[in-house]
Amino acid sequence: MKIRRIQATPINYRLEAPYVWVFGELDGFSPTIVEVETEDGLVGLGEAPTPAAAAIINDVLAPRLAGRDAFDIAGAEHVCLPFWTGVQSINDRIRIMAFGAIEMALWDLRGKAWKQPLYQLLGGAVRKQIPFTDYFSLRGDGAKVKGEKTPEAVADYCVELNERHGTTYFEGKFSTQDPKVSLKMVELIRNKLGDHAMIRIDSNQAYSLATARQLARPLEEFGVRNWEDPVATIEEMRELRRHTSIPFSTHNIDIARAMELKVPDAFVGNPTTHGGIGRMLRFVGACEHAGIDYWCYSGDTGIGSACYLHLCAALGWIREPNQSLFRMWPMDVIEEGPFSPKNNVVPVPEGHGLGVTLSRERLAACHRDFVENGPCNKYHDPEKPGTYRRLPLN
Repeated sequence: MKIRRIQATPINYRLEAPYVWVFGELDGFSPTIVEVETEDGLVGLGEAPTPAAAAIINDVLAPRLAGRDAFDIAGAEHVCLPFWTGVQSINDRIRIMAFGAIEMALWDLRGKAWKQPLYQLLGGAVRKQIPFTDYFSLRGDGAKVKGEKTPEAVADYCVELNERHGTTYFEGKFSTQDPKVSLKMVELIRNKLGDHAMIRIDSNQAYSLATARQLARPLEEFGVRNWEDPVATIEEMRELRRHTSIPFSTHNIDIARAMELKVPDAFVGNPTTHGGIGRMLRFVGACEHAGIDYWCYSGDTGIGSACYLHLCAALGWIREPNQSLFRMWPMDVIEEGPFSPKNNVVPVPEGHGLGVTLSRERLAACHRDFVENGPCNKYHDPEKPGTYRRLPLN
């Protein structure tokens, strides 16, 4: 099958209500949706977690791939990316993610052409029910949803998720300027849901080493399962390890450094940040050899999330629940979404390829939002509009 056309569309993918994190309030994400169409009329879907990928794909990579064999993924990488070490040495992450989204779409095409779900192409499924956390945070108000503005309200929200959906796996933002507010949130969730609830937290590098040391003991007493990016650097994380047994995770996917410093305990990633599904498979294999866990992060549309589902079905080493904002999306660009965990799990799609269907109407609406309003601002501080918060917060 020959590639006829590649189209990348930047969109705004907005949350039902903005959540509070280290840099202010985040009301949504601006990914790029990729379509690779063959001369046979099949269309493969991919997703990059940045709008900047769209121009690179449309202007640079798409012309190089037109007319090439859609099954030749290695050849596609060879013509799209410079020598891999060279790409990394200039830190060209957007180019890597842009190709990673195309590569995802090429895998989707394989599955559709061969009438197999992606997990079968990856060797089969070791599980069909994929675990995810539900997310919590202080939140502002959305168009139709009133956010949780106190630790008590956040804890009540988690109780509601437990009662309505059977959720016992939770992950949340732990990055308020006054860490006592975040600490109170975790304490209330633990008290209301008991010891059977899994609680993971993400600080997005918010705190100084001194503050993180003070927080470590009470968090350990609350039975926190994992603490993501508690401090600014891996070296500070190594020092913090001396003060707590709580496992750490990070988005900094430097496995050689992690093996040398003995932190983190887990990487939290996305296939496109590795340069595609194939490279993520090799990375997770290296993590297994090194004894470092791996799970997928949140913020993707149903296209990227479907890719997570298939990868986690095929890779036994991804043992911990993936992150999920599923419950916070009012809509999705796929007809089947948003996904909705029940009793902590989502079934892997059984359709061909990724097993999801693009909604043209919703894609157009989300792209129109992007064109008219610009990309979502992850760094909006409602307390000081026009400025950015600096780290550490405390």
